[in-house]
Amino acid sequence: MTATTITKTVFLNAPQEVVWAFLTEKDKLARWFHPAEQDLKEGSDYTLLDQNNGLSKICWGKVLEMRPCSSLVYTFTVKPLNGVMTTVRWTLEEAAGGTRLTLQHEGIEQAAGEAALMMLSALDAGWDEHFGRLREAVRALVPA
Repeated sequence: MTATTITKTVFLNAPQEVVWAFLTEKDKLARWFHPAEQDLKEGSDYTLLDQNNGLSKICWGKVLEMRPCSSLVYTFTVKPLNGVMTTVRWTLEEAAGGTRLTLQHEGIEQAAGEAALMMLSALDAGWDEHFGRLREAVRALVPA
């Protein structure tokens, strides 16, 4: 991990199985991240759609590893990266009766070149926004 790896952690009041569904199932991805063309599957490409722009492709990649309810790894790119791939790693751990979800997003500096700081800042802010929506989506499904 380098100094340019984005790392985020959130604690969710839901079991790992529920959080896993929000990371991998297309209907649940749409509630907090972006609509997906299909559920994520190991070894398969995925496409997430921009619901604010006529459902055009907003980010895409390939699912590299799925360990249900434990970890998910995929390549990830967005239009400003011109198809150069980065890596997103999710880790789910039991924590105080809920789930500790950690995101590590790496390879941004190499992918963005001279625009690295701009991309790091944009993706960092984007992940913050998405994590807030994930909290709300999980809260709506699993009331306290």
